[in-house]
Amino acid sequence: MRRFLLAAALALSAAASFAQTDAERVRAAKALTLDRKYVEARAAWTEILAKAQGPAADEAAYWIARSSENLGEHQRSFEEYGRFLARRPKDRSTVEEARTSRIGLATKLYRAGQTSYVTVLQEGLTDPSKTVRYYAALQLGGLGAPSSREALPVLKQMLANETDADLLDRVRIVLLRLDPKSLSQPAPSGSQPGAGPARMLRVRVFEKGKAKPKVSINVPVALAEILFDSLPPDAKDEMKRKGWNSDNFWSRVKDLGPTEVIDIEGDDGERIKVWLE
Repeated sequence: MRRFLLAAALALSAAASFAQTDAERVRAAKALTLDRKYVEARAAWTEILAKAQGPAADEAAYWIARSSENLGEHQRSFEEYGRFLARRPKDRSTVEEARTSRIGLATKLYRAGQTSYVTVLQEGLTDPSKTVRYYAALQLGGLGAPSSREALPVLKQMLANETDADLLDRVRIVLLRLDPKSLSQPAPSGSQPGAGPARMLRVRVFEKGKAKPKVSINVPVALAEILFDSLPPDAKDEMKRKGWNSDNFWSRVKDLGPTEVIDIEGDDGERIKVWLE
């Protein structure tokens, strides 16, 4: 009996010691990750994955992929996220983050010439997570790929349903490239020309003696304001030196309502017209 109790005590002590060692390994791996020592962190998490099971193994697999992503090893990280997801982990937040990261990595790999990765973005458009769908639409829409227009339904859904200003700005910029007409809103029923705020900024450049414009630009006023706000500080300073107050320029323009802004004729006979409607 004494021998049995001694053996049991030794077994429990060994198990406790192993558990303590394992917990120490996890703490050390997390510390390396926080210190941005990603090569060492990846090695530490790989060692943990070799011995862990269940959620602990899922956590290690996730942080291996994150370490590779932080090291800029796009293809390796993409594959490691795939192996993490293949484990069918139960933590929804890390699953969503992994799917989002794979889309970002696929975008970078596509831009580097590996065009087959575009299918990852296309698949992301039907992801059950709204966050992943939205991210896939923004990435695919801005990619300039033949399939970029496939993102339009999700982008239009975002434009109609979301209220976050920063998100909507990003959506409008992508839609301006893909489908500018989707940004123009129909006039309210019963409205009169010249009534209410201006919605579109229109620019036309005519060559001398020509009735058809050589250049035709239609930009939603809201988007024009976004682009204007993104001008570098030195450009805005130059405008101020020329008498334009960049701080309230677009608020004053919108207050004008539908109206003609510029109609001038250049030295070579070209004509430039700018108006709001």
